[in-house]
Amino acid sequence: MYSCSEKRMEDKIKTFSKFGDAGHGGITRYSLSPEAIMARNEFKKRMEKIGAKIEVDDVGDMYATIEGTDPGAKRIVMGSHVDSVKNGGNYDGILGVMAAMEVLETVKQCDIPHRHPLTAMIWTNEEGSLYPPAMMCSGIVCYDYLPEDIRVKFKYEDMMNSKSILDPTKTFGMALESSGFKGDKKYRLSPDKYMCMFETHIEQGPILEDNGNDIGVVDCVLGMFNYRLKFFGQTVHAGTFPMPKRRDAFLAAAETLCYLHKEIDALGIPDLVYTTGEVVCHPCVHTCVPDYFDFSFDARHEDPKILEKVLDIVKSCANKNWGNGCTCEVEKAWNRDTVYWNKKLVGFVKEAAEETGVTHQYIHSGAGHDAQFCSYVIPTTMIFVQSKDGLSHCEPEFSSVKHCTEGATVMLNAVLKADKEDEI
Repeated sequence: MYSCSEKRMEDKIKTFSKFGDAGHGGITRYSLSPEAIMARNEFKKRMEKIGAKIEVDDVGDMYATIEGTDPGAKRIVMGSHVDSVKNGGNYDGILGVMAAMEVLETVKQCDIPHRHPLTAMIWTNEEGSLYPPAMMCSGIVCYDYLPEDIRVKFKYEDMMNSKSILDPTKTFGMALESSGFKGDKKYRLSPDKYMCMFETHIEQGPILEDNGNDIGVVDCVLGMFNYRLKFFGQTVHAGTFPMPKRRDAFLAAAETLCYLHKEIDALGIPDLVYTTGEVVCHPCVHTCVPDYFDFSFDARHEDPKILEKVLDIVKSCANKNWGNGCTCEVEKAWNRDTVYWNKKLVGFVKEAAEETGVTHQYIHSGAGHDAQFCSYVIPTTMIFVQSKDGLSHCEPEFSSVKHCTEGATVMLNAVLKADKEDEI
C-alpha cells in the first residue's frame, strides 16, 4: 500500500487557489479565462517536471502521461476540471486534477512499478459557467457514444458557437482559438488508447460528514429529470385592478409549487431530492401584475420508477386551475437515466479504502460529472472526499488537506489494482 503526500497536496491547494482568487476565500475561474490558463500552465509545468508527456486535444482537454513498462498497454486516466462557477470554491473539480497529479508524482517519487501508462487529465469547460452547457467538452469527446437524446445537445459546431453569458459577441470557439490550448483531435480520449478512468471529487453534500466517514465509494450518478412549468395570466396595473378579477401568474406558480411539495413529500421517499432553482417573471415590474411566470423543476433519484411517480405529479399541474384562472404548461427540458460505474473499478476503490484504513461507505452522486459521459466510452468510476458541512459551488466550500490526500491515496492504490489487468 502506497501513500500520497499531504505536504505536496497542501502546496497544490494553496497554489491553485491563487488562480482566480475572488478575495473572499474562493475563486471565479471561468473556462479558458486568463485565470484558467494560469492553472493549466501550472499543471503543465508540474507534470513536465516529473517527465510526463503533455498532449492537448482539439477542444483543449489536457493529458499528462508517464509511460509504463508495457508499450502496448492502454492508458489509465485520472482527472477532472479546473474551471469554476462564479464565486465558487477551491476544491470542486480542481481536486480531481490535483489528486491525479499527486498520483503521478507519488509514482515517480517512489518509483512504483506499473505496466500501463498513467495519465492525469484536465477536461475543458465542465461547469459551462461562461460558455454553456455544462460538461461541454466531455460531451464533444464522448459524442459518438452518448445516448441520442443527450448527444444532440453536444454537436461540435453548436458548442463552438456557444456565446459568452457576459459578452454575446464572443464564443467558446473564439476563446479556444486565442487560449493557446487548441490542440489536435488525435489526442482525444478514446477506447483504443485508454483502458479506464478514475475521478476524485469532493462529495458536495453532507452524507459522509454526517456518517463520520472520510471517503465515498461512488457507485452511480443518479437519474434525473428537468422540466419547466410555465404560467400564463394577464398583466394589469398593481394599484387599480381589483384582487378578485386578477389572473396573477406569479400567484399561480406559488400555488403550484406548494402543491408539488405537498404531493411529492406525501410519497415518503427519503432519498428523493427535488429543486426549483431558476425562475422567469414578466414583466417583472413592481407596478404590474405578472402575466407570465416560469420555473424549473429538477428531481433526482436512482430508481426510474420513483422518478416516474414524481413526474406524474408534475405533469398533473397542467390540468388544474391556478391563480384564479391562469393556465399552466409543463414542458420537458431534459432528463438522464441513472449511470452506474464499472463494478470492477468500484470494487478496486472499496479494496483500496479498506487497505488504506480510511473510514468509507458506498454513496451515490447526485451531481453530474465529466466521468458520467466518459463512462459511455471506457470503464469509469469516482471517489468522493468529505466536504465540510456539505457545501459546494460557494466560497466556504472546504475539504481538509488530510481528506484530499486520502482521496488521492485511495485512487493511487485503486489505479495500481487496475494496472494489473489487461482489460476492465
